[in-house]
Parts: sequence; C-alpha cells; structure tokens
Amino acid sequence: MKKSVIYALDFDGVICDSAIETGITGWKAAIQIWPDMKTPLPSTELINQFRLARPVIETGFEAILIMRLLYLGQSINSIINNFNTLKRQVLVESSQNPEALKKLFGNIRDHWIKNNLDEWVSMNPLFPGIREKLKNLSHQPWTIVTTKQERFVSQILAANEIDLPSDNIYGLDRQMSKETVLNELLEKNPQQNIHFVEDRLPTLLNVIANNRLTTVTLSFALWGYNTTADKTEAKTQKRINSITLDHFL
Repeated sequence: MKKSVIYALDFDGVICDSAIETGITGWKAAIQIWPDMKTPLPSTELINQFRLARPVIETGFEAILIMRLLYLGQSINSIINNFNTLKRQVLVESSQNPEALKKLFGNIRDHWIKNNLDEWVSMNPLFPGIREKLKNLSHQPWTIVTTKQERFVSQILAANEIDLPSDNIYGLDRQMSKETVLNELLEKNPQQNIHFVEDRLPTLLNVIANNRLTTVTLSFALWGYNTTADKTEAKTQKRINSITLDHFL
C-alpha cells in the first residue's frame, strides 16, 4: 500500500514573495540603530539590491544587517559570498545581538500591521497561483516550516482566505531547526511520507546531512530566493529535485 504524503512547505520564497516587506522592515529597524540612516524608507534601488542579496537570509532579522551593509556600500557579491563574516562584524561594531534584533524586527512588523494591515499584506504578495492552490488543499495534509514568526504567517494566510490550523505552522517561535521539525513530523506520522519544499539550498543540504531524514523527499523551489550558483549545485545533488513554480502548482 502506497504511503500518503504530508507536504512541508517553506514560507518566504516558496509561498510568499516577501522581499519588499522584509527589506522595508529591515530598513525601519536599522534606522533605529544607526542615526546616519536618516530617510524613513529605503530607495527603490536599495530594495532591488536587497532582493538580490535576499538568498543569504535564513532568519528575517538579518534583513536589518543586509540593509546596513548595502547602505555602507557593500556589493551584492560581497554580501552573498561573505555574509557570515560581515554579519559578525556589524553585530560587534554596533553592540547588537541576534535576540535583540529579532525582537526589534518583530516589533516593527507588529506596529506596521496594527497601523496599516492592508498595506503590510500588499507588500507580502503570494507567488502567482499559490493562493488558489493552497485554498484547494483541504484533502491534502500540509504544514508550514519556516524561520518566520508564526503570527506573521497566520496574518498573511488569513488575508488570503487560506485556512491552516496554527498547530500546522512551525515557525521561529518554536526555536526548532527545520531539520528538527521534519524529524518531529516523521515521528508523529510514521505511516506517511514527508515532502519538503524549500528555496534555500543550505537548508536542503543540512537535511541531506542528517541521517534521520533519509526518507524525506526534497524539492528545491527555483522561483524563490536562491542564486545561480545554488541552482547549479542543486543539480549535482541526487536527492534534490529542482522544480519550477508551474511544476509545484
């Protein structure tokens, strides 16, 4: 008897094209830390640069650091190739820590949602066709596995009239790595296959390296936030199936 499938879907870069909102939130947070960043909103050029650098972000608060680096004139290539080093430098030089930045980032978003929910949602569009797809998945078990805070995922899904129980959203709040979440899903659902769809290649490589997750099916979302180099490397990995948005739909 063939096992049924549970889909575990990343959110930003698979379901939601959140780059504009993430960049703006990152800028709004950054101007509270660095007074020299005087303008209340980033330029269109900076947002476009942010989108190109977006693949290196694992957790939303890192948008604050990328906006700072772009403001200081760091190139896209430099950020993509040296982000961990640059990230540590900015944290040390500004006497900041990730937990404080996560809190600031979340507070900025909460304030935006409270004061202009419609605008915030409009800056977080779903990729074309995703809304219809997810609204019609009532027969198919699925979960969200993300590093985004869960309340923001719920807001965006609700605004798009997509019904998903909060228990099916595994976000930053749970302080679990994606590999840990996938392992928990396997343990809770031993009679079902897990199919994980993700746009960050490093995350998929972490899953491959985890010998407890050898049965998880892996799909690499080519429409998400990844680089040409990521796409090329993904093709060399036997366990990774690179898929287009049309394929996903």
